[in-house]
Amino acid sequence: MSVKSAATTTSSATTASPLPEATRAVVQEFLAARMAGDTGRLVGLFADDVDWLIAENPAVPWIRPRSTAADCAAQFTELMEHTVPEDACASVDSFLVDGADAVLMGHLSGTVRATGKSFEGPFALHLTVEDGRITRHHLYENSLSIAEACTP
Repeated sequence: MSVKSAATTTSSATTASPLPEATRAVVQEFLAARMAGDTGRLVGLFADDVDWLIAENPAVPWIRPRSTAADCAAQFTELMEHTVPEDACASVDSFLVDGADAVLMGHLSGTVRATGKSFEGPFALHLTVEDGRITRHHLYENSLSIAEACTP
């Protein structure tokens, strides 16, 4: 999977705080681990219990409820099993940090292995980092395009 970053913006209060920098560092480590396919590193980045939200979609095998660090990290492996890794692409247009919260917005695309169909669309990812670990992962994406690509 390739990831391109077009813009970086930090939102913070007038007083300097290490919290936004710590949040940004964890999110950057998350992105690096995702790009590397390092599920071991991902497990370490997720909290034991995670508030995971991606609109459940029965037509898409890798989109389902998750709540543990291991299950959240396994989403990457499941995604790679069902899609063509060399066709996967995500670009990050905005990376906003406000305290413990980070929001990434961009565009993603890929190809479903079983059907050969492509999907693409914008995404927004809201992450919350507490005590150096990701406690919230809410992904908003073009689920219709992904579901259509999974349908034979």
